[in-house]
Amino acid sequence: MKLPIIVEWPRGTRVRWEWNGERFVRGLEDAPAPVNYGFVPESRNPADGAEVDAVLLGLPVPAGRRVEAPLVGLLALADGDHKLILDPRGAPPDAGTAAALLAWFEPERKPRLLSARAARAWLSGKL
Repeated sequence: MKLPIIVEWPRGTRVRWEWNGERFVRGLEDAPAPVNYGFVPESRNPADGAEVDAVLLGLPVPAGRRVEAPLVGLLALADGDHKLILDPRGAPPDAGTAAALLAWFEPERKPRLLSARAARAWLSGKL
C-alpha cells in the first residue's frame, strides 16, 4: 500500500515547516529530525484532530515536497497520536533507524514499532 506524505520537517534539520491547514509556518525544533516527518493529506487522526502524522525513511526530502512511498509500519504511542512509517524501498526500519525513532519520543509516551499490517488496520477509516 503506497501513501502520500507531505514533508514538513526534513531529516537532519532543526527547521520545521508546519502546515496549519492553509500554509506552512516556519519553526525551529530543539534537535534535528532523525527521519523526514510530515503528514498524510486528506486524513484525520482522532487523537488530535489533525492529519495523520507520518515519517519517511531514507534520504532527506525538502520541506513542502509530496512523496508517495509504501507503508511499512506504525510507530504506536500511548496517547494514540500514532505515526505511520513509510519507506521508498518498501523495507521496515533497520535496527539503527528503529532505535532512533523510539528514542525520539518521550518514554512516557511508550513508543513501540508495529508491523505494516497493524498500520493498515489502524489507518482504516482515517483516509
